[in-house]
Parts: sequence; C-alpha cells; structure tokens
Amino acid sequence: MSAIRPGSARAATEPVVPGSRYSAADVLELFDAQVASRHLDLAARRLTAAGQGYYSIGSSGHEGNVALAEVLAPTDPALLHYRSGAFFVRRCRRVPGLDPIRDVLLGVVAAATDPISGGRHKVFGSAPAAVIPQTSTIASHLPRAVGLAFALDRATRLGRFTAWPSDSVILCTFGDASANHSTAVGAINTAVHTAHQQVPMPVLFVCEDNGIGISVRTPPDWIQQAYGSRPGLRYFEVDGTDLLETLSVCDAAARWVRENRLPAFLRLRTTRLLGHAGSDVESAYRRAADIDEDLRRDPVTATGRLLVAAGAATGPEVIARYDAVAAEVAEIAEQVQREPKLTTAAAVTATLAPHHPDRIRADALRTRPLPHPAPPTETGILDTRRLDPADLNSAHREGSGDQPAAEVVPADKSPESAMRDSAAAPRMTLGQAINHTLGQLLERDGDVLVFGEDVGRKGGVYGVTKGLQRAFGARRVFDTLLDEQSVLGTALGAALAGFVPIPEIQYLAYVHNALDQIRGEAATLPFFSDGQYRNPMVVRIASYAYQRGFGGHFHNDNSVAAVRDIPGVVIASPARADDAAGMLRTCVSAARVDGRVCLYLEPIALYHTRDLHALGDEGWLATPTAEPADLGRARIYGDGTDLTIVTFANGVLMSLRAAHRLSERGIHARVLDLRWLAPLPVEDLLRHARATGRVLIADETRRTGGVSEPVCAALLDGGFTGAIARVTSEDSFVPLGPATAAVLLDDNTIETAATKLVAM
Repeated sequence: MSAIRPGSARAATEPVVPGSRYSAADVLELFDAQVASRHLDLAARRLTAAGQGYYSIGSSGHEGNVALAEVLAPTDPALLHYRSGAFFVRRCRRVPGLDPIRDVLLGVVAAATDPISGGRHKVFGSAPAAVIPQTSTIASHLPRAVGLAFALDRATRLGRFTAWPSDSVILCTFGDASANHSTAVGAINTAVHTAHQQVPMPVLFVCEDNGIGISVRTPPDWIQQAYGSRPGLRYFEVDGTDLLETLSVCDAAARWVRENRLPAFLRLRTTRLLGHAGSDVESAYRRAADIDEDLRRDPVTATGRLLVAAGAATGPEVIARYDAVAAEVAEIAEQVQREPKLTTAAAVTATLAPHHPDRIRADALRTRPLPHPAPPTETGILDTRRLDPADLNSAHREGSGDQPAAEVVPADKSPESAMRDSAAAPRMTLGQAINHTLGQLLERDGDVLVFGEDVGRKGGVYGVTKGLQRAFGARRVFDTLLDEQSVLGTALGAALAGFVPIPEIQYLAYVHNALDQIRGEAATLPFFSDGQYRNPMVVRIASYAYQRGFGGHFHNDNSVAAVRDIPGVVIASPARADDAAGMLRTCVSAARVDGRVCLYLEPIALYHTRDLHALGDEGWLATPTAEPADLGRARIYGDGTDLTIVTFANGVLMSLRAAHRLSERGIHARVLDLRWLAPLPVEDLLRHARATGRVLIADETRRTGGVSEPVCAALLDGGFTGAIARVTSEDSFVPLGPATAAVLLDDNTIETAATKLVAM
C-alpha cells in the first residue's frame, strides 16, 4: 500500500496524498468505477439466477485495471480481456454521452438495444470509446493488436488518415492463463521481431495476472520469468490492489510506449473473486484459506481504505457511496430486463454478410482512386465503415493524398492507363493474371497492402507477386515472418486502420495453423459490434493438390471444410486467368464496400498452366480484363444437353478435357465452374442442372467434408429431381510421387462417371 497517514478531511481538489498528481476527487471517481464494475458482476449473477441474464464472466478482483483507463487517452484503441470491467466503466465515463452501466447490463440480458453487439453477445466494446469488442478467451485478439500497432505507423508513413490518432498506444489486456497460449506467445514475438527491425510497434500488453486459469494455478513467478527479461520488450510490474502505485506504473508504461513507439509488457497482479464465472464453484478445487487470502486483497476495499486513510472520505461515506452505486446498478438492471431481444434469424445474422452488388461493381470498375478519408474528428474517431456511392464513380479529387508516396509509384503509369492496359493485355496464365491485377489495384488505390512470407523480394514461392515490391515499394508490398497467426493479425489490424489488406498464406494447409484468426476474429467482429467494426480483407491462399514432384500433405492439401462453414466469409476459387482477374477485383471491392472477409483460393497446379487439350495449344491462357465477376455467380462452358458437370478450380480443366473426349463419342456435356464456394451459385447451379436433367459433381476435395456435399444439398433443397452423381478425391492426405494418382480425382475418372450417368 502507498505510504499514507490518517489525517483531517481533505478537500476534493487537494492531492489525495502529499505529492500525488491525483486529487481526492480523482480517486473518488476511480473508486466509483471500481464499485460499478463490482456491482455489475453481482447484478449479472442475480439476473442469471432469475433467468433474465446469460453467461457472463466477471471482473471482480481485477478492478485495478481502472488505472489504465485513467492514464491512457480515451482515443487509444483498447482490445480488452473479459475481466477488464473497471477499465470499461472508467473509459466510457471519459467520453461524453456514454452510460457504461446500462450498456454492460444490456449485454448481460442480450437486449437488442445493446449499443455494441445488438443483443448477440456480452462483450466490452464501444466505438465512441475506442474499445474494439473481443471475446479474448484464448488470447486470439493479440495478433490483431499487434497488427493495428503496425498499421498505424504504416498509415502515417503513407500519408493516410486513420480512425485513430497517429500517436496512439494500442492497449491489449489478457489473463495469465492466456499468456501461455501459442497465439499470445506468437503475437508478442511478432511485436518484438517487428520492433527489432526498427518498425514502430506502440502496443502495451497487459497481463492481468490473478494466478489461476479456471482451476489450474499459474506459478507465482511464471509471468515474470517468461516475460520479465526478454530483450526488446520493456517490462513493468505492479500490485493492482494498490491504486496509487498502479496509477504510477501504468502511467510510466503508457508514456514509455507512446514516446518510444516500442512494445512493453505490464504484469498487473490481481486477484480473482467470485470464481471463474457464474456457474463456477471454486471451493471444489481451491482451499478455503486461499479464497480467504484473495478476499483480503480485494482492490475495491483497498481503495476504500485509501480514501479513509487519506482523509478524502469517512468510513460511512465510503460505504454510502458503495451502496448508492449498488442502488443505481440494481435500478438499471430492473429496467433492462424489459428491453426487446433478437427474435428472428434475419435479425441475428443481419451483420454477417452485407452485400451491395451495384456498389461493389461500381467500385471494381473505377478508373480513378477514391477520395481520401477526411482527418479524424475532434474525438479522434473516424467512421470508415461506409463509402458514399457517389464517390465510387467520381473523379479523383485534386490533392486528396490517396496516391502512395512518390518513391513507390511507377513514373510511367497512371490509374487510367493501368485500367486501359487490361483491354490490351496479352493472354496470360492464372499466376500472371493475379500478378497483373494486384499491380493494377495497388496502382489505383493507396489503401491496398500486399504482404506475407516471401511475397516481397522473392515475389512469392511461385512468382505470383514478382516485381510488385520493386514497383510499389516495401511500405505497401512486404515480407512477414513465418507465422500465419501474425500474418492474419496484421491484416486484422490493417483493416481497422482503413486499409484493404491482401495477405498471402503460402499453402492451404498452413491456414489451419491460424484458423481462429479467420473464424474467431475476422468473421465475428461485425457480429459482435453490430457492424460498427469490420474486417475488410482478401486472404490469398495457394491451394489444392496436383503439384507434381513436390509437396506432400503440407504443400498439396485439398481440405476446405474448415473454412466453408464460417458465417459471412466469401470463398473464391478461380480456375482461369480472366476469372482470376475479375474475381480478385470483386473480392477487393466487396471488402472495401461491405467489409467482407474474402478467402481467395488459388489452384497452385494451374498457376503456370498454358495448355488445355494438347501440348502447345495454349488453350488455358486468357486475357485478364477490368470486368468484375459477380459474387456468387457461376461460369458455364458449352451448351451440352446430355449432362451438366459441376466443378471448380483444377476440376474445371479436368472436366473440360473429359467433356472434349465425351463429345467425340456423341455425349454432349456442359461444364459449370462454380467459381464461388461461398456463397454457392445456387441459382446458376439449378438452372443448368434442370437444362440437362443429369448432374455429375467433379470435386477435387475429399469425399467427406468436401464441396460436393453442399452442392448435393443445394440441388435437393432446390427441388432438383434429376440424376445426381459425384466423383471426388479420397479421404486421404496427399502423398508424394506416383501414389497421388491413387487418391486424387482425375479427368479419366470424370469421363468414366459421366458415361455411366448418361447410360442410366
């Protein structure tokens, strides 16, 4: 406890103790925030017991985090641990017009009027208070925090305004159990690695260490041992039950990060009261003496004792203040129970997949850059969620600053000439078309960033990004370290900073290492924030099998089941150069206009394919154009009336070859390239299925969990009564060498299945 002596009553404007920068009134306000957080926990338990509230993890024992809200600016982005309740109360009270007690309770009762999630989840979040909603259960928000810290500097260097002041500190709080999760370890490593390369990284990691993760104890010295002496990571530590000392150390940590633009780690020692969550009975796994010891370290009573000892309030006054807050919370808790709830699927899912096709098309067809967003408002908050439709067709405003820095713009190109070049472009391979289109998008719009492992100097493992860094500079096309969670975290942070990031994941199998950054972070943010925050991004993923003489199961992978059912995510999978260009443009514009998370699956084996039927025929080359490909619309090859072969990616080439041989035997097939695996082009699928009455699904992914399953379901749900058959790859990992032929789909198998289906 800070050194204080009981004395006479202290005026509200006087320092609470001699020499303190905080007055008695300041500490009383902080005490009120701590008490409000405590009573919100108690109210949540009462509401749950009454059947009016829902699962809610409390913040009791962690109220020392109120100091962070006091020392940081209310515009500093905060990504919070689920026990950061006192921080949230104090942060919101520093922003005019916010009522954190009501807002938290609206979340507890899942009210549709909850201003952050709209009744979908109880989270700490507020756009006006710069609190970005997180579930934070397994430290999954740390990569995003690192990405946002990186993107703020990148935006400043590129002359772009963001929703956050350029001198912001990114606050990221989490628990001691989460500090051991690979996501946390990787994110902190990325922050240190980035700072080591002299790239600013203004992130303050705060471990709210209560010594226990649900029922598993954290060794008392573990967090200090793990993070206290790491080179490149400034370390701070404080007892969170001592408010004045906590204010001092938190202020020092925040100032150090803000001034040095480097990462720091603060161990905020806390205690856990009331168990892990409402349903947790900690007496089942903790000794009574340990529970009693935690109660003696209650930060709320510690602050109360500070106020009495300092003469800022008497004991009865502190208790009266505590009771007054309790009464306020109870009254609001009674009111929020009557608030309406979400009652329809449409209401629940409204923010998951916004789609404005006309605006997407207009954006994709632009020949000039969009006007640059205006500077932040007086509050430091900039709404970058919406585009003015008129801007999508407007000419570039003089002096808007949307062009990248002069040293990274090719001197002989303009946005108009780049778009005109599409019409005159030669026929290309798939890989060349992606490179060509990325270059045009980078040239036209300063919000586009391209990054990932090896994409910069090397130009990608397969040369798909070759030359882009040389043309547009390392600020916009850059290499990352080998960590998929951090690659996607960079994209998540860049999206918050107003960019349209295009990260690359080097192989489809690698995305499984970081899937929660897509499922638990990217896809959920608009859901948890009622669309107030979004994650516009296009994740390029080198995908599928059929690489000859290279790979094995990590470089040849055909599993898409893990991403196919993530709500709201767009999955594009082009097969030809022209589709690759149009679909990439659509994805980038869907990200920019509607904030969509797009996964762009590129068939590795088709990157450099030139021929269709015979060696040297160059039948697989195509000209990339500026015409976007409508989201969720298929492409048809031919008008055969005997059967429809439904396929995608590598299957398109195989199916066209099979159809060619079938035609020589008098069997006339049309080939439907789905192009979009989510949303599936159901309308086109049903139309062409009914045109022939027979459907063969040629699916290069696995039989179990593969794409053929939803296609079959869509046909049956749509009332198709014709014949359906499917051929797929085996439920197997992809082996090396000739053994691949035993498990992967090929055109001979497609031809045989088509012949059998027509003969039925």
